[in-house]
Amino acid sequence: MITVEDERYLVDLCEEAAEAIMSYYRGTYETTTKEDRSPLTEADRASHRLIVSALKKRWPDIPVVSEEGLLVDFGKRKAWNYFWLVDPLDGTKEFIHGDDEFTVNIALIEGTKPFFGIVYVPVTKRAYIGHRERGAYLIQNGSKIPLRASSNWHKERFKVAVSRSHLDSHTRAFLEHFKDLCEPVVRGSSLKFCSVAEGSVDFYLRFGPTWEWDTAAGQAVVEAAGGSVLTIPSDKDLTYNKPDLKNGPFIVLSGREAYLKSPFRKWIGSREL
Repeated sequence: MITVEDERYLVDLCEEAAEAIMSYYRGTYETTTKEDRSPLTEADRASHRLIVSALKKRWPDIPVVSEEGLLVDFGKRKAWNYFWLVDPLDGTKEFIHGDDEFTVNIALIEGTKPFFGIVYVPVTKRAYIGHRERGAYLIQNGSKIPLRASSNWHKERFKVAVSRSHLDSHTRAFLEHFKDLCEPVVRGSSLKFCSVAEGSVDFYLRFGPTWEWDTAAGQAVVEAAGGSVLTIPSDKDLTYNKPDLKNGPFIVLSGREAYLKSPFRKWIGSREL
């Protein structure tokens, strides 16, 4: 479905979007607030226009859903076999604050599951790529580095990715309860998924609200690296093209079976969400 040539095209597209974003970075630009109280900048809009236009031109028969575009009613979406999910600038708060942990995210959904995803980091020019059939890897400085999530659950301390801008009360309670077992690692945007995929953290908990475009590309990378994204508390794979595009709580991890037998799972399952 996504050829090597297509993949190169998508990396180039992310690089173009990143250039558009970086032209505003740490500069002066207009910021507005959306209905969900999240910020929207001119950089978000510029990246959105560029990506959506390019995807529609190359794949005119595949619909596109973008965070900054118009939402499509489920009555129409439910007939889609494939569609693109785009977050043109994930981590807008990080971008506004001048941090470097914001990303460009493009995912191809097949049915209800990610088939392909790319998470591009404009500041470092790193591209995390996940392909269901070709695996996961990082492209940086012309090098292609395979990614494999760590499956070692026999350790004294675990590294847990936590949100830089959206640390919720349930995650705080988890970290307090397991303070002798878990070390929080603060990450912004979809880089939390990439940290699991590259093995630099063991898992990422998210109890707060997200949308499908926030997670799709990162999930593609994690799953291609051998990890999982499981809903809380049902332990099912996080799926897409739901009637409501909002996600519930989830955990991103490697070592699925070990997690299900762990004290972490027992504690999470006992929470009233």
